[in-house]
Amino acid sequence: MFRNSSPQHASARQHTHRQSSSRAPKRGVSRLNPALFVKKAELQVKEEIYKPSFYYSEMEVNPVLKQNILRKGYGAPTPIQDQSIPHIMLGKDVLGIANTGTGKTAAFLIPLIHKVVADPKMRVLILTPTRELATQIQDEFFAFARDLRLWSVVCVGGLSIGRQIGDLRRNPQFLIATPGRLMDLKERNAINLSQFTHLVLDEADRMVDMGFIKHVRVILAGMPKERQSLFFSATLPTEVKALIHSFLKDPITVSVKKQDTAANVDQDIIKIGRDGNKTDVLFNLLKQNTVFTKVLVFSRTKRGVDRIERSLKDKGYAVVSIHGDKPQAKRQKALDLFKENRAKILVATDVAARGLDIPNVTHVINFDAPESYEDYVHRIGRTGRADKKGIAITFVE
Repeated sequence: MFRNSSPQHASARQHTHRQSSSRAPKRGVSRLNPALFVKKAELQVKEEIYKPSFYYSEMEVNPVLKQNILRKGYGAPTPIQDQSIPHIMLGKDVLGIANTGTGKTAAFLIPLIHKVVADPKMRVLILTPTRELATQIQDEFFAFARDLRLWSVVCVGGLSIGRQIGDLRRNPQFLIATPGRLMDLKERNAINLSQFTHLVLDEADRMVDMGFIKHVRVILAGMPKERQSLFFSATLPTEVKALIHSFLKDPITVSVKKQDTAANVDQDIIKIGRDGNKTDVLFNLLKQNTVFTKVLVFSRTKRGVDRIERSLKDKGYAVVSIHGDKPQAKRQKALDLFKENRAKILVATDVAARGLDIPNVTHVINFDAPESYEDYVHRIGRTGRADKKGIAITFVE
């Protein structure tokens, strides 16, 4: 049953009833306590206005870079930018502790682009856990590096490795890569790690979660000892702390992590009865189209994602999907359509739960409950962003 009584949930109640306590869990059904998925959004005390130490219009950087920064509408830096950029400009190693959406991509791209323009012999390696995040960083790079005659290459799985090898022969100043694909390139002798003078490890904790830690250690060990290293992470698990100890030199720690974005999210459940149909419940929720304006639906499996997408399309919904078996070009197109509001619904596996910065998601619907509470937090963190209130609904069988 619902704990909340908000009107947007009302039409779904008729499809639910109490689950028998003697019923054994279905195969693949989450064993997490459903009570974990019920919580009201907290009213947040308004934070004090941050006073930056500089403004971009006053920043002493390459004039074309400054023009590009201002063209993007940047005035005052965010806290992570304000506290990181001066140290990066001075060549210091930096450990940045910050959530997604705090502006950390610009925090490392702006000073590194400036430095490479000043010394074209510099080479920058940006390691990121997912293809989607690599693409987002590339898009930011294009905006900041416009008219600066800099070249960047994205090397990720799901795209032609042959083409990437060809691109690398052009000796780009910036390489944005996932660890798995970079290891493939290393094994083919298509990349020389010793040429990179600067390293960015983005979302280091997610690298650990995805099992990339061994790859990351091999990659870092192949780079010059004399380099500038920048690590960014939302949390500091033991493995990340070990990396910091091994590969950073007297790092400047910048911590601007805000409260958990889940605090801005109304969280509730719908119990699906023995004879209930989750797809029917989903349809009845989405009928309230004035409320469900931009919806992210999570399924545990790729097959489930495809099935939900087909069902929604048959009902006339503008829906797209992403999962690991989809080619990168199709995944990116789906994300673009969703971001641009040409598709109102995105159905995804947990590949979309981390790293993606999708604005104005009104609802997250967990069609399949997550396998861990950590996965749950990252899923619902796609809504309730930028001090906006979000809603998360989890179907419980």
